[in-house]
Amino acid sequence: MLNRLLKEHLAPYSRAVTAVVLLQLVQTLATLYLPSLNARIIDDGVAVGDTDEIMRLGAVMLAVSLVQVAAAVAAVWYGSYAAMGFGRDVRRRLFAHVQTFSARELGQFGAPTLITRTTNDVQQVQMVALMTFTFVIMAPIMLVGGVVMALREDAGLSVILLVAVPVLGIVIASIVSRMIPYFRVMQKRIDAINRVMREQIAGIRVVRAFVREDREAQRFDDANRALYDTSLRTGQLMALMFPAVMLVLNLTSTSVLWFGGHRVSDGTMQIGQLTAFLSYLAYILMAVMMSTMMFVMFPRAIVAAGRIGEVLETQTSVLPPVAPVPLPADPAQRGRLELRGVEFRYPGAERAVLEDVDLVVEPGRTTAIIGSTGSGKSTLLNLVPRLYDVTDGQVLLGGVDVRDLDQRELWSQIGLVPQKPYLFSGTVRSNLEYGAPGADDDALWHALEVAQARDFVEAMAGGLDASIEQGGANLSGGQRQRLAIARALARRPRLYLFDDSFSALDYATDAALRAALVPQTRDAAVLVVAQRVATIRNAEHIVVMDAGRVVGEGTHAELLATNPTYQEIVYSQLSEQEAA
Repeated sequence: MLNRLLKEHLAPYSRAVTAVVLLQLVQTLATLYLPSLNARIIDDGVAVGDTDEIMRLGAVMLAVSLVQVAAAVAAVWYGSYAAMGFGRDVRRRLFAHVQTFSARELGQFGAPTLITRTTNDVQQVQMVALMTFTFVIMAPIMLVGGVVMALREDAGLSVILLVAVPVLGIVIASIVSRMIPYFRVMQKRIDAINRVMREQIAGIRVVRAFVREDREAQRFDDANRALYDTSLRTGQLMALMFPAVMLVLNLTSTSVLWFGGHRVSDGTMQIGQLTAFLSYLAYILMAVMMSTMMFVMFPRAIVAAGRIGEVLETQTSVLPPVAPVPLPADPAQRGRLELRGVEFRYPGAERAVLEDVDLVVEPGRTTAIIGSTGSGKSTLLNLVPRLYDVTDGQVLLGGVDVRDLDQRELWSQIGLVPQKPYLFSGTVRSNLEYGAPGADDDALWHALEVAQARDFVEAMAGGLDASIEQGGANLSGGQRQRLAIARALARRPRLYLFDDSFSALDYATDAALRAALVPQTRDAAVLVVAQRVATIRNAEHIVVMDAGRVVGEGTHAELLATNPTYQEIVYSQLSEQEAA
């Protein structure tokens, strides 16, 4: 997967990569040429006292050094450009792909691991790309070139390299093979820390209300300790690698000095040649050290790339249509919603959540769904905007199956107010414009007025430009709910979906909001899911659900007279006089 990611996302930077390779080649050749010049100065210049030769060779060394430095700087610039662009493109692709997921895939992975994979995992792969351009391209050139130049200086001493290099390879391979499983576990432990931290931050009020700070601190400490133990073991292996490599390097250098010294004393080798050979040995071993650094990083990057690939290879269960069918031109028909024989079951569930559901929601009429907890009300609502797809039957909007509609056209017809209202960090204006981009102030204030939110927004510093914290943390539950309703109203869709959207409102505000909604939604279809009878008793069409099935339809009076399930719900909330 790592190779595939690098190939796919480095393609746009092919010129930069080519430039890096050429510059690294120039830099390495210049580096390898310098010891040879130095040996000639020692053996040919200093030995005979030829000042002119020393100056000439020194000038050549200076020029070669300048070329080396220039090539190194340019290579780092082009390498950084390609690596950082690669990381940006992978993050962008990963984010865009996650945006196509349905609620099923999001639940399958979970938010903590998706965040880790988009940030930490991409960073690991990006660092490998950067290190590849910085070291990996140079290392094999340096290794091969160093061996060739060392053989050129003295073939006899080069026998030592035939022993040292394989030993180094065995040492590195044995350590790296033990590190890969730990890196795989490490990324999962990072996911666990993100999950615990996310739960504690989101649920801080619950934690404090039940005085469970110590328990949550222990949970975090357990997750942190697990990551610490894995990281410690990995760090111990990494710490073992460098002393082992240095031991082999130092033994090799000592052997070269020992045997080379005897050859110099015998007159079979000159001091300049020994100096050059030691330099080439250092280059060879430096190339091995570069490779060692990469071997340390590669296992973790391979694990990270596999986790990224797992997300990218997961296809959404809500697929866009191959040949989208347009909605009818008649505006009155665009909001008509119909469910025919709908069934839905979650993956691996023993029984269906919804079974044989038939329902028609007409424009200009409010249809309410009521039922006990777990009866499938919210699930049914989620099928309309295709947060999930039905497992059997059809959901039709304007007479067209929603699976055959272009998703943008489908969503443009729907104003959804979810059961748990969510506001984005920004301002009141930016949150309302989320539903109606480019809406003017009058339209936004009108939506706030209908949603019974105008008074508290006017009281906030800045009005429409008042600051909203992430998730609407600086607002009460009822204020968040009213702003979420205003966001849907500002859009002026053909179909309104209210998923228990009035539960946080007091009865007076609930009644005022419902009264204000009537003229606002006169030309649209309205589907309301509610637990509270007072919220839906005036709806023209009430649907009663129980255990995933429709068990009654009609007006409040009709159902109260004939439907036992509805009677049970009503009398659990209202007295007989209030119900009547």
